[in-house]
Amino acid sequence: MSAVRRGRVAVIGAGPAGMATALSVHQAGHEVLLLERYPRARPAGNILNLWPPPIKALGLLGVDTTDLGAPCYTEFRSAAGRTRVRVNLPGDVVRDYGGGFIGLLRPDLYARLLAALPPGVLQVNRTVDSFDQDETGVRLRMVGGETIEVDVVVGADGIDSLVRRTLWGDTPKREHHLHIFGGYTFDDTVTAERGLCLLSHSRTVQGSWTAIRDKGRDGFQWWVLGAHDARTEFTGDPHATAARMGAGFAAPLPQLIAATDPAHVQRWVLRDRKPLKRWSKGRATLVGDAAHPTSPYAAYGAGMATEDGYFLGRRLAGVDLSDHSAVRAALEAFEGPRKPHTARQVQQAYALGKIFHHAPAPLRPLRDALLDRTPFLQKVVGDSSPGEIVAQIAAIDETEARFRAITA
Repeated sequence: MSAVRRGRVAVIGAGPAGMATALSVHQAGHEVLLLERYPRARPAGNILNLWPPPIKALGLLGVDTTDLGAPCYTEFRSAAGRTRVRVNLPGDVVRDYGGGFIGLLRPDLYARLLAALPPGVLQVNRTVDSFDQDETGVRLRMVGGETIEVDVVVGADGIDSLVRRTLWGDTPKREHHLHIFGGYTFDDTVTAERGLCLLSHSRTVQGSWTAIRDKGRDGFQWWVLGAHDARTEFTGDPHATAARMGAGFAAPLPQLIAATDPAHVQRWVLRDRKPLKRWSKGRATLVGDAAHPTSPYAAYGAGMATEDGYFLGRRLAGVDLSDHSAVRAALEAFEGPRKPHTARQVQQAYALGKIFHHAPAPLRPLRDALLDRTPFLQKVVGDSSPGEIVAQIAAIDETEARFRAITA
């Protein structure tokens, strides 16, 4: 490793994708600049779920994952309580991670990622105006007139990514015409099962809840999701609207909503972009929502972003970043296995939104009969998700073995 020139990598955007990329690139032995346009790295939401592969990646990146969240297993049920799907993971995964995923608050993940960053890596109030590249390097033009020269630039700058737009042009967002209200509470007067993530559906609304853990406190997060024309401005009260949407569901969902401080309720609209055929061009690439904006229906956006950052840094280990052809080869090797995995999650999330919330009214009874009386949903979600999780854990194991051999 000592014989390889230490390169310089700029990562634009300090969300989970950007911070994970910065950590992995640093561990690969390169200098990294994490450029954040806001005064601080700030979470865009409140509630979060993380699957085992990103938890594993976080640990390898040096992030403290001790008591990070509440381990849970997942079931899909009808509003009447009929179980439609149970996501069954192999015993060793449940043993190692306590269940299928953990429920936590997004600010806690940010705090732990920030704590793991080496001093001086994160630079706030730093906005990139534009960039250009050639075989010799990348030049970032900052707001204010400064130019920064680096070997590689990584766009971790979200769904409205400057890097994506520069590389591939502007493409329209795909509106799901859905919105979601989510909140959390640590009110211990509400009785709910620990260790469970319950996703339930009425004819038109998803109502869900899961255990969370935050800074040693046990609580619950919840969300309700339904159709909303994205062209129409929402003017209602988020907490009151969530209470109305969740009123028809079984306990404890209505009680969890009622116990939530309105200040702890957020609303956001669901949208994504269709998958790109390529993420990388020359010395530039994309990670996280810049590469594959993902609907919360997948519950995997932050997780896939974290995985992206991990895999990208590992691919740059041992690479002479002054060598244009070597950089291109490394970026192509990074994105190759990531594209089908992330595209599958994005498309599945989009399709589930259509099935549950945009089916014509006359077809909804037929849809519900299909979901209640056939193994369709179990195969689409319950069986495929564990396979994806196991495959990503195996990919991390293989990648880490290669990385250790290179950096030994």
